Amino acid sequence: MSARMTQLIIKAPRVVLAAAVLVLALAGLYGATAAQHLLAGGYSDPNSGSARADRILDETFGRGGLQVVVKLDGPSGMNMASDPAARDVGTGIVEELERRDDVQNPILSVWQNPDLAPALVSRDSTSTLIVATLDGGEELAPDRAEEIADLVSGEQQGISIRVGGQGLVFGQVNEQTTKDLAKAEAIAIPISFLVLVVVFGGLVAASLPVIIGIVAIVGTFALLRLIAEFADVSIFALNLTTAMGLALAIDYTLLIVTRYREEVAGGTARATAITTTMATAGRTVAFSAVTVALSLAALAIFPMYFLRSFAYAGIGVVLVASLAALILTPAMLMVLGDRVDALDVRRPVRRLFRRPEPTPRGIEETRWYRSVRFVLRHALPAAIAVTALLLVLGAPFFGLRFGFPDDRVLPSSASSHAIQQEVRDDFSQNLSSTVTVVASGIPDQAGLGRYTAALSKVGQVNSATSSAGTFVDGRAVGPGSPADSRAGVSTVTVSTDLEPMRDDGLSQLEHLRDVAVPDGAQVLFTGLAATNKDTVDAIYAHLPWVLATIAIATFVLLFLFTGSVVLPFKALVLNVLSLTATFGAMVWFFQDGHLGGLGTTATGYLVATIPILMFCIAFGLSMDYEVFLLGRIREEWLASDGSRAASDHAVAVGLARTGRVVTAAALLMSIVFAGIAASEVSFMRMFGVGLTLAVLMDATLIRMVLVPAFMRLAGRANWWAPGPLRRLHDRIGLSESAAPRPPGPAAAGPMSTQENSAQYDETNSLPRGSGELLAEEIISSATALLLEEGDEAAVSIRAVAGRVGVTPPSIYLHFADKDALLDAVCARYFEQLDGVLGEVSEGIDDPLERALQQGLAYVRFAVSTPVLYRLAFRQAPRMEHRRSTRCWRPPRSPGCRRP
Repeated sequence: MSARMTQLIIKAPRVVLAAAVLVLALAGLYGATAAQHLLAGGYSDPNSGSARADRILDETFGRGGLQVVVKLDGPSGMNMASDPAARDVGTGIVEELERRDDVQNPILSVWQNPDLAPALVSRDSTSTLIVATLDGGEELAPDRAEEIADLVSGEQQGISIRVGGQGLVFGQVNEQTTKDLAKAEAIAIPISFLVLVVVFGGLVAASLPVIIGIVAIVGTFALLRLIAEFADVSIFALNLTTAMGLALAIDYTLLIVTRYREEVAGGTARATAITTTMATAGRTVAFSAVTVALSLAALAIFPMYFLRSFAYAGIGVVLVASLAALILTPAMLMVLGDRVDALDVRRPVRRLFRRPEPTPRGIEETRWYRSVRFVLRHALPAAIAVTALLLVLGAPFFGLRFGFPDDRVLPSSASSHAIQQEVRDDFSQNLSSTVTVVASGIPDQAGLGRYTAALSKVGQVNSATSSAGTFVDGRAVGPGSPADSRAGVSTVTVSTDLEPMRDDGLSQLEHLRDVAVPDGAQVLFTGLAATNKDTVDAIYAHLPWVLATIAIATFVLLFLFTGSVVLPFKALVLNVLSLTATFGAMVWFFQDGHLGGLGTTATGYLVATIPILMFCIAFGLSMDYEVFLLGRIREEWLASDGSRAASDHAVAVGLARTGRVVTAAALLMSIVFAGIAASEVSFMRMFGVGLTLAVLMDATLIRMVLVPAFMRLAGRANWWAPGPLRRLHDRIGLSESAAPRPPGPAAAGPMSTQENSAQYDETNSLPRGSGELLAEEIISSATALLLEEGDEAAVSIRAVAGRVGVTPPSIYLHFADKDALLDAVCARYFEQLDGVLGEVSEGIDDPLERALQQGLAYVRFAVSTPVLYRLAFRQAPRMEHRRSTRCWRPPRSPGCRRP
């Protein structure tokens, strides 16, 4: 985020917040009706052969709309085809449908179409179907199906009447999605807020991400409402908006507030802390938003508007959430000041359970730092073990099968699902399995008859019917329907019992397509089997472009962020490994039906669009965490001396400082996605479960084990790039430097006092404060670094800054130069030595014995820390001189000049 924008926010935070409230109110009014303008379809490729066939059927024959199916169930023993009561009720319903302008002719029933009895009457003759086609497409047909259901459902003359069909499926999916959206919000928002209270400590601080989330959701609803004026948008985009709006708001706000608290804890003034926070965490948020948006934008490459809708929603919610976090969060922090920590619920809880207040700890004393160090010490076995686990979890993925959504995406209690399942179970033929062939350019009826007969010879085809006749196994068995030919276009209806989504149904479709076509004729196939096949083919055709777009964009952006070609490659490999494991779990649960399909109907395939959608979203979110981690690790690396040990230390400190943030963000994001997993629409449940697993797996196994293990094994090579690319990065690369750094390479020696004072006097904007706790942490880190490396040359200002987690200017605020820092280390050493000598001499009256014990203690102390011992007595003669020239200073000293 630009420094100018930050300064404007700092100067007028209330104006910024007032303007945001106005914009939010307008967006809320406009976007409140977004759901009414969105559609439930968009799963198929509009440019495919099946889609073109559907358009021809609609334009030429008026048969291209969604179907509504009325099911009549009589009492046991009633023959629905011949019983007078059934005929009266059925013909009455047909007449009612014929009076509607939105219902196309013909309407199929056993009384008007007795030749269709096998498809319209159940095996026991107690049930029959009335099938009609609705005008209005995916936009209007669902509502019209609901009207018909309200009109005819009920019971007449002992006959039960229920309504289903694809039109009602779409309508019930819309209705169920709206309910599920409210349920997801009811689950995610209160639970997320409670977790935020635990993470942030105070109710006020915990409310900040919720406010940003509301802004992101409302703003994106308005954007979707606007886009729906010009393009088809799926109603499921609302679910993504809600989930991503809350999740990204929590992510971005958590990162900004955590960094702000670090700055303030170091003693930095509020305005300076916000400036530094936005120059570091703010830049990370902006970069992360670009990365996530590009991953989601790749969905726009697919021709299905169901997937493109998620690109619209994803880009919109990332844009609004990041802008809200970058603009409103600093404004709220500026207005609230110290009140951001008000209503801290942890203090009364500690008092209730008589727990002491936590004491500040150095980064090396934290659990995160120790766990990362453990992984670094056992990098190879940790990497092998976790990789093997992920590969085992991902094994079912290699049995993935794609399919097209049907009534089974709804709960079994939904009428459209229940009716279609009864049709599958009780009827000899399933109308949903019918394949329709649209043929043009066939010169005469004889040619059409020969083609129809050839289609009927294909294995497991019950019959083939066209205007030239009805054929079974190549033989004419009945007359044709003259209405099936019009304006040079003919249709052939192929009846089959095979499930259109299963292998045998798809194989039969291929055999039908292989039948020789009359010279000069063109044929197109439609029906569920053809639509399913065309959809899967479209996904496979566009998938390489999508994957290439995401991989190239991610690689380039991470290179610009890190200056390395190794780290982007590592990110791509680990993300693919993580997502393979996630998809393996999805296949095991929802395709194979283990654990009851988690409450869904297992169909033997996954809805084709959902894994693609999950991949793009999960990949973008994993890059979100990758940027968080690499941003902090790179900051530590740039402050180091460039050694392998410095690389390991940068990884450990970077992960330790972001581990809590990433874990908290992942937990909160998983809660949000778990709200979607409560959906009653099966593929949305799969979507929620999959993203929950992906986020948790990425934040734990990947970020906390595989990332440090890989970076340990790669060492300094993590930061490698070829010379030309390195020079390119120097010119156009992105940085996350909070303040100017001392010139020269990372391994450069200490600056002179004059140089330091010229560049880093008290007027500079410093990234951390000058509190005494920070000064003590600097001395402790310098001591630990000296003991680890065994050479005072390793104790550079940059190396110490990297270890503490600050930038070099913060070190110079406390110590004029390296010698001044070493003076403080030696002074600490002498204090410890005095303490040891004092302890061993207590209670000893004999001067000789006391001297002996002190001498032995002295030797033991010197031998245990030889590096410090040599340094202390080499540095001691200079310490008094440096004090006399005022070039050694205690904490909070504002500056130093040599006389």
